[in-house]
Amino acid sequence: MAHTPPLILGTHNSKKGAELAGLLAPHGIEVRTLADFDRAMEVVEDGDSFQANAGKKATQQAAHLGQWVLGEDSGICVDALDGAPGVYSARFAGDGATDERNNRHLLERLQDVPLERRGAHYVCHAALADPKGVIHAEHEDVCRGRIRFEPIGTGGFGYDPLFELMEYHRTFGEMGSAIKAALSHRARTMRRLMPRIVSIFRGL
Repeated sequence: MAHTPPLILGTHNSKKGAELAGLLAPHGIEVRTLADFDRAMEVVEDGDSFQANAGKKATQQAAHLGQWVLGEDSGICVDALDGAPGVYSARFAGDGATDERNNRHLLERLQDVPLERRGAHYVCHAALADPKGVIHAEHEDVCRGRIRFEPIGTGGFGYDPLFELMEYHRTFGEMGSAIKAALSHRARTMRRLMPRIVSIFRGL
C-alpha cells in the first residue's frame, strides 16, 4: 500500500482530524488533513442533514484538490429539543461559537428538564469521494446517552463533557481517547466504513 495515494480528511477541526487519523492509521493508509493543502476550499455546510453535509465536504473538496477525500459531519441531537442542535451543533450558540459557549447554551435550554428526559445521541456520517468527486462509500451511525446537568471532564471536544454514556456512568469528557475511540459515534461509523476504504485503497 506504500504507493497508493493518501486519504485526505476533509476537516479543519484538528481534534476531529486527529481522532479520525488514529482510527485509520492501523490500516497503513497515509492520512492527511486540509491543513496540509494551502489551496483547500471552504465548503459551505448548508445541508439539511449530516449526510448532505458530509457528501458536500467529500465531493467538492475531492474534485477541487484532485484527491481522495473523506468527508464527515457529526453533531448531537437532544430528545427534549426535538433533535436540536443537530446539524447546527458547531454553531448552536451562534456563528463562531466556542465549545464552552455551545455547552452553556445547551444547559440553558435544558435547565428545567429532568434527568429522565435528557436523552440524546451523537450522530456521525462519513462519505468517501474519489478525485473526480464521486462518492464510493458512506455510512452513518449513532451513540446514545444523555446530557448531564454540568460539564464533567476535560477530554474530547464539542459536547463531550456533557454527554454521558449511561452504562458507564461517565461522560466522554471523563474517558480517555482510547476508550472514546472504541465507543463513539465516529468510531462506530468508521468501523463499518473501514473495510470498504481499505478494499478501495488496496485496489488503487
